[in-house]
Amino acid sequence: MGLQQGFTKYCCFLCLWDSRATGEHYKKCDWPKRTYEVGKTNLQHSPLVDPNKVFLPPLDIKLGLMKTFVKTMGKTNSAGFLHLVGKFPKLSEAKLKEGVFVGPQIRQVFRVPDFEKTLSELEMSPWKSFKWVCENFLGNKKSSNYGEGVETLLNAYEKMSFRMSLKLHFLHSHLDFFPENLGAVSDEQGERFHQDLQEMETRYQGF
Repeated sequence: MGLQQGFTKYCCFLCLWDSRATGEHYKKCDWPKRTYEVGKTNLQHSPLVDPNKVFLPPLDIKLGLMKTFVKTMGKTNSAGFLHLVGKFPKLSEAKLKEGVFVGPQIRQVFRVPDFEKTLSELEMSPWKSFKWVCENFLGNKKSSNYGEGVETLLNAYEKMSFRMSLKLHFLHSHLDFFPENLGAVSDEQGERFHQDLQEMETRYQGF
């Protein structure tokens, strides 16, 4: 999209969301619409494609939400985080601390009820909300009340003082930009890329 790389102030390709104004992130939903003037608001080059025709990939949003959740747990080495450490022994400590997972690993955690038993009452709310959004909005099924589910997720993440990432911002400010049928947007290539990358890292580590 021609945006400057790195931790930039304006990193959203749809609006002028100020990534550094953390005090406003959960309070302010409507941000000025982005202009595409090269040299301003962190735009280095003209977009190669029409921004309005870009799909927000469900898999990347899902991975980002998981990253935010686990990264926060990792700061305190909570029981839930330590459970994930034991469940995925081949994941490096750095990846676990940063909450870096792939789709199949997230589905494994969803299927095993033991993880939820390790969560505190405060952690349970954002986890259940995340799981609901994955199953009822970011997958093949789109619930009629997906808007309420996303709002519940945002409220739970705010209560846990989760830092709003760009992917969380998309849900907060651009929910109507997602395609009507997310199941029709294939994540197969993205999923394959993440799995191939994990396999290469595993070989490098000698596992």
